[in-house]
Amino acid sequence: MNLTKIISVLSIVVLLYSSCSKDDYRLDSQNITPFIRFNFLATDAGVPLEYPAVNTTFLPLTTYENKSVKTLKVPVTLSSATLKSAVKANFITTTSGDPDTFTVEPATQLLFQGNKLTDTIYLSFDKRWKDKQTITLKLDNTSDADIHIGNLNATALNDTFTINLGEVVTPYTFPVKDFIIKGQIGETTDFKVNFPNGFVPSEIDENSIFKFVNGFEYSLTHDDYGDNRSSITYHLKLLEDIQIDDVRYETKISLATTANYIATGNINLTIAKPIKSPRDVQANPASKFYDLSNQFYLTYGENWFDKSGTCAWQAFNAFTFPVVVTKDNENAILYSDKGTANPNDDVYHDAFKIGFNVATGTSTTNSFNLKRWFTNEATAGASSPGFNITSALEFFPDKGNSKTSGKVLVIPQDITIAGTNKNSHIIAISGEGTYKEISAGLFEISFELKLTNDTLFGGTVSGLYKIYNNKTYPKINAINADCPKEVTL
Repeated sequence: MNLTKIISVLSIVVLLYSSCSKDDYRLDSQNITPFIRFNFLATDAGVPLEYPAVNTTFLPLTTYENKSVKTLKVPVTLSSATLKSAVKANFITTTSGDPDTFTVEPATQLLFQGNKLTDTIYLSFDKRWKDKQTITLKLDNTSDADIHIGNLNATALNDTFTINLGEVVTPYTFPVKDFIIKGQIGETTDFKVNFPNGFVPSEIDENSIFKFVNGFEYSLTHDDYGDNRSSITYHLKLLEDIQIDDVRYETKISLATTANYIATGNINLTIAKPIKSPRDVQANPASKFYDLSNQFYLTYGENWFDKSGTCAWQAFNAFTFPVVVTKDNENAILYSDKGTANPNDDVYHDAFKIGFNVATGTSTTNSFNLKRWFTNEATAGASSPGFNITSALEFFPDKGNSKTSGKVLVIPQDITIAGTNKNSHIIAISGEGTYKEISAGLFEISFELKLTNDTLFGGTVSGLYKIYNNKTYPKINAINADCPKEVTL
């Protein structure tokens, strides 16, 4: 082969590689002929990649199965050097089904100018489609006749993009499961409901998606839905003064599974004004049970539980962390000023609460040895968030200021545990006990944990626990008491 033929072949290879570029946003200014194409990317899991996210390994798709009612963004890219004058590109939308299922913005025309070489078509869904249908977008023409429609090859033009509307599943969940309030009239608590696959505004009716168990009077409003169909922000405003110290006030809002929306994950939200007991934050009993300088810090415990038909103390451990609060929290104690004089970066912890969570990742720790309570449990945080109880125990020092002993409360709350069979259960937990320093620096928490669920336990069951802040602790003697057994989820 002579030199002229080699150069010709290399030129063709380079041209084909440029026209099929895997980089959605790095536009090649060396293309001989400018061209326009659809540039829709999605991960292997089918999640659309949206600007400014970049991935150089994905190829633009020509079809996409949409199972979400969130706004779908379809980018269109003009591969060219910086434009000296604006370019308009027209496209045509057709559908095999109900045209009222969706709206397209812009309706027919895209605009490219200067170094803005990507424009986006937005498909919004304001009603739920009943039958499967296709929506096809086709690039038609541009205001500059020199711009080629589609890639510069015959096999992957990307001048047409087809959306197949598949079966929609719309779950929803609370990202946070409890709030503590002060109980002052006019006090407002903001919370979100997350919709991973979006929602249709006309389907949202608080009287059908929520179930209420009210312990005080309040009003409930929400932000305008806007274009973000991933979550709704609600505002709960207290309409009465509930500051009696010795009374716990609690309202529970639960997500109901409806014909259109499936409640999943954390489906219960508790807003509570706890019993208020005078406590000196300098006692700081919570600090005895965490060490943030060690990301693998654990507390160690045992619970009285069935072991092959015999009751015995069963050992466990769990990653243990403080409860981070704001400076104005009544139980806040300064943990770190981060070595600066700027108070805005100070870190405060609740002096009387600890929780259990994983250090990193999406798995779960073994709060209260709960994984021993069940067989076939799902341990991923998305399925069983209840294994991570981020605000689990609350301490009440003797005389309000003791640094060595006091009472402990299992913070009442609902947790969600699921089985590998995807059966999900809401379990109410509560309990109480005591804590004390049993030797220099070694603290012991002794308490009873109560679990309530009619399906799993036929009501309420309880278990006895001891937790220590060090893996070396005295041997626990056997006791003469019944013990719970594993249940299948």
